[in-house]
Amino acid sequence: MRNIFTFIVSFFLMTGIVMAQPKPLPRVAIAGLGIESSTFSPALTDENAFHASYGRDVYSVYPFLSPESPIRSRAVWIPTLVGHALPGGAVTREAFESLVNKTLDSLQKHLPYDGLWFDIHGAMSVVGLDDPEGDFIVRIRKVVGKKTIISTSMDLHGNVSWRLAENSDLITCYRKAPHEDAMDTKQRAVVNLIDLIESGKGKPYKAYVSIPVLLPGEKTSTRIEPGKSIYAAVAPAAAQTGIIDAAIWIGYAWADEPRNHAVVMVTGFDKGKVIQTAEQLAQSFWKERYHFAFVAPVASLKVCLDSALISTKHPFFISDMGDNPTAGGAGDVTWTLKEILDRPEFKSSNGPSLIYASIPGPDLIKNVIKAGVGNHVEGYAGAMVDARFAPPLLISGTVESIVYGDKDAEVEAAVKVGSVHIIITQKRKPYHKEIDFTRLGLNLRKSDIVVVKIGYLEPELYAMRADWIMALTPGGVDQDLERLNYKRIERPMFPFDKTIKDPDLKARLVPSSD
Repeated sequence: MRNIFTFIVSFFLMTGIVMAQPKPLPRVAIAGLGIESSTFSPALTDENAFHASYGRDVYSVYPFLSPESPIRSRAVWIPTLVGHALPGGAVTREAFESLVNKTLDSLQKHLPYDGLWFDIHGAMSVVGLDDPEGDFIVRIRKVVGKKTIISTSMDLHGNVSWRLAENSDLITCYRKAPHEDAMDTKQRAVVNLIDLIESGKGKPYKAYVSIPVLLPGEKTSTRIEPGKSIYAAVAPAAAQTGIIDAAIWIGYAWADEPRNHAVVMVTGFDKGKVIQTAEQLAQSFWKERYHFAFVAPVASLKVCLDSALISTKHPFFISDMGDNPTAGGAGDVTWTLKEILDRPEFKSSNGPSLIYASIPGPDLIKNVIKAGVGNHVEGYAGAMVDARFAPPLLISGTVESIVYGDKDAEVEAAVKVGSVHIIITQKRKPYHKEIDFTRLGLNLRKSDIVVVKIGYLEPELYAMRADWIMALTPGGVDQDLERLNYKRIERPMFPFDKTIKDPDLKARLVPSSD
């Protein structure tokens, strides 16, 4: 056997045939931080809120990077730090610096990299710092160098600053709102990165168009027109020969920063087509600006409750939008709940059933635990962070259920006051899935009215609604944007400036990161 092997090797050497060596797999790092931060909320976000994953734990966040995934086998992956926080107030500078420095330290230890996947939301605000994601990626570049190809994935409600665009070689965002394609988008960003590294083509052209529009997601949902058609055009645009990806960002409406506005970016190797496609998508967005409308009927809370009480359609959903914790609200504004409990229709236990989700009350939770299920409880909840619109609310009722161990709420309970079932939490938590309610023994489908601190209904709630209306309530993510005190966004800006002239929507080529 040894002689045969020697003969084969000698044959290849004598004939000049060189046996091809397998090409080494590319080395790809993973990093990113995600949060929507309202600068109109008094809340602050600390480091613990990001629930950061480190090293190999990062894989559990992304199903398409499981050990059996074909994508996993296409690279040597170096996960550093990935953290995703519930939307909330601005991130403290200390939390930002700590998380960023931990990421940079990990990146430094495992150099070099052929690529880096930068998974962010894009709407982070940090105390005393403009454009945190731009700052983050610039600092990453100083560690990994200019040759490393960076692919950035984002929420369509993120903001694309020029610095972020310049230091990203590939960039994309969700194409649906609600974000049912979130994981698909992240996977696309990764596959685009690996494909580009394997191709050896280098870095593509990047076209950027800034659009002077700032609208909330509830007016730009892809469930209805014109958002539906505008975003339906993105995938075909990205599928063109010579194009790698195309994306439209709505931007984040509840932060008062110069980078907050709509953006279109297209990447690819056909320079002319990249520019043309970016301009076409931007024009389609701009020309529809007057047609964007709320995804559901909108009214004052009083009108919403009046409508729900006379309706024969159940469950009748009401979105308590102004303090929506899925958009950056503090989540503890008591104004809406106070208005509900003051209504005579809900005073009796036999009145119309209403489920309210939710209000944080750590002190009340202590009383709930002490009282136990089936017993009377009393205590204050809410307005510990945002008391601008109503003070802490005294809640006196019967404990219906207690649940422990939720990642966000930690402890949650249902307390019945009259005919209102109030969800009390130790820490704030968004309620957007049916199981969030059923684990507390609350049956949404049998309730007359369901009031949720949310904007547009997430898929599960949307599917079970019999009717739905959105309430213009106060809070850090007030949907009536003109009630908010913007001082730093670029002007003119639609819809704040009614007579805005058509802007220059010619695409600018973003300089290559190297």
